[in-house]
Amino acid sequence: MQFSVIIPLYNKAPYVAKTIQSVLSQTYTDYELVIVDDGSTDQSAEIAMASIAGHDHCHLIRQEDQGVSMARNHGVDASQGEYLCFLDADDWWEPGFLEGMAGLISSFPEAGIYGTNYTIVNETKHKTRVSPIGVEPGFEKGYINYCQVYAATMAMPLTSSSVAIPRRVFEEMKGFPEGIAMGEDFLLWIHIAMKYKVAFLNQPLACYNQDVDQQHRSVGRLHPTEKHMLWNLTDLEPLEVADQDYKKLVDALRVNGLMEYYIHEGFHESAKRELAKVDWRLQPKQWKKRYQRPVGWLRLEQRLLKIGSKVKQLLRF
Repeated sequence: MQFSVIIPLYNKAPYVAKTIQSVLSQTYTDYELVIVDDGSTDQSAEIAMASIAGHDHCHLIRQEDQGVSMARNHGVDASQGEYLCFLDADDWWEPGFLEGMAGLISSFPEAGIYGTNYTIVNETKHKTRVSPIGVEPGFEKGYINYCQVYAATMAMPLTSSSVAIPRRVFEEMKGFPEGIAMGEDFLLWIHIAMKYKVAFLNQPLACYNQDVDQQHRSVGRLHPTEKHMLWNLTDLEPLEVADQDYKKLVDALRVNGLMEYYIHEGFHESAKRELAKVDWRLQPKQWKKRYQRPVGWLRLEQRLLKIGSKVKQLLRF
């Protein structure tokens, strides 16, 4: 069996049937599907069971609420495929996703991770678009410098619904880091990319769904520092001196991702220490200027933005 498809599932009842159907509709059929219900309290598990009924190559296993990393890792343990694909339970694939991955693997067998482009679905805000991955114009497929490509546009080249990983590489990296609530997938990707080649297919064969209730998303929340990817990169700190591409990317992630923490009283000092690591010469000047503004003004600006957002929502009704 070439592919094992792992779907971690937690309270995604409105979305999971579409997600599963996108797997069952693949043109490439040498795969198994393992769904891991992570203690859902809605009808997610029942919907998933009904969706895979009659498909012997599809299975659902259950665990207590242990988090998405544990769910994915347990799914891998219960699977047998040579290559591992992951699909979030509110995203979906185009019918040719696995076929595209199989072709990419055949063409670039030395890679430690494979990815495709994807469509960012946001019909609520009328902003559905193909992700602007930072590859060169005309790039179709091949090996990429993950850090350079990511930093070019800050559009993720790899997502948890658009990759395939050789099982041997996944096991070498010991799977997804457990206990991380924000960026657990990035931590795995970056460790692979720092050791192995990354192959990329510039076709939007996955769909990243942003039309999801905020309560079901990790993005947009403040997480304890021990659960956030930016505070869990200490083992790669030597690369901040040795690899300028890595340095530019990780600093861009800091300046883009830490503002909410920087202006929060409870996280301000921790964020300040992380921002002290940034080489501002490699970052846009406007970010440095923004962080140099008084924290009090930044907090006031944030409150006004939130008030404005609430007023807009009320006016819609």
